[in-house]
Amino acid sequence: MLKLTKKADYGLIALRHLAVGRPNASASAKEIADCYGIPLPLLAKILQKLARSGFLRSVHGTNGGYMLARPPQRINTLEVIRAIEGPVILASCFHEHGECGHTQRCSVREPLRRVHDGILKLLESTTISDLICSEQPACPPPAATQPRNFEVLPGI
Repeated sequence: MLKLTKKADYGLIALRHLAVGRPNASASAKEIADCYGIPLPLLAKILQKLARSGFLRSVHGTNGGYMLARPPQRINTLEVIRAIEGPVILASCFHEHGECGHTQRCSVREPLRRVHDGILKLLESTTISDLICSEQPACPPPAATQPRNFEVLPGI
């Protein structure tokens, strides 16, 4: 099954968070982690990796944190996923030295290659700006707390 890892998912969530209504504003790793319920140590590592890869800038000081290093419409999801996870590979035969014992007789290699190429093109054409949906706030509101029912004890 083809699916994003948690690291890639969290990286895209963080980039989207920074892109929503926050031009030139920064957010701390803690703010983003608290906002989406992401483990802070893991998110901190992902944000550092995204900063080293040129997607984020680290901002020092009291209002420090991270901010986008370039406009969200110029950051595509494929490059983010590759920066976090490495190559996106649908099947083992689709990387540089991908060969298996069935390569010569494989009847699905080329059709799967077209699927693989289509997925890569879709990820490459999808930007962080495309992930912004007007119905979703930058940070989901905290879970509503249920009103507590108190029992009235006789004689109190």
